[in-house]
Amino acid sequence: MRKLILASTSPRRKELLKKTGLTFDIATSDYEEDMTLSLAPKELVTYLSQGKAQAVAEKFPDAIIIAADTIVVYKDAILGKPHTDEKARDMLNILRGNVHSVITSFTVLDTRDGKIVSQAVESTVYLKQLTKEEIDKYIATKEPLDKAGAYAVQGIGSSLIDRIEGSFSSIVGLPIEEVLETLKEFGVKI
Repeated sequence: MRKLILASTSPRRKELLKKTGLTFDIATSDYEEDMTLSLAPKELVTYLSQGKAQAVAEKFPDAIIIAADTIVVYKDAILGKPHTDEKARDMLNILRGNVHSVITSFTVLDTRDGKIVSQAVESTVYLKQLTKEEIDKYIATKEPLDKAGAYAVQGIGSSLIDRIEGSFSSIVGLPIEEVLETLKEFGVKI
């Protein structure tokens, strides 16, 4: 079987793909994300996943690359990773008691023949009507600082969520069912 490369250092993506039983290596993408491009959210997240895949593809002339990118969208505004307590608090105040989308796009790229397939998977998340104290307590865990939208559905942040509609694995960062179906198109034995 040809080498399968996950173009991500995300522990969440690694864990999701590992659960499939597939053997893969991990490569860091040095792709510089530009969140300021004037693209619709699905187009932007797809563009970013393709950029990550292509950046890693240059290092592996005969492999199948899997890359992904996840964004949180509220009223057409993209909420990235907050990186600071203040920005996390702002994001959670916007999202609390509201509905938003989480879009993960993945790209599978065959570096031998250049075949490339991308797909964006959108899910809906309903956040609870959080109190200031609940938000502050969650921010104190530092979990939200490197998560799009300032929460982790698979972590402590699960307590903030009322319900989800769609793919849980996509919200975490890699829509596994869709990825596996796409890998079959590339001849990967599942």
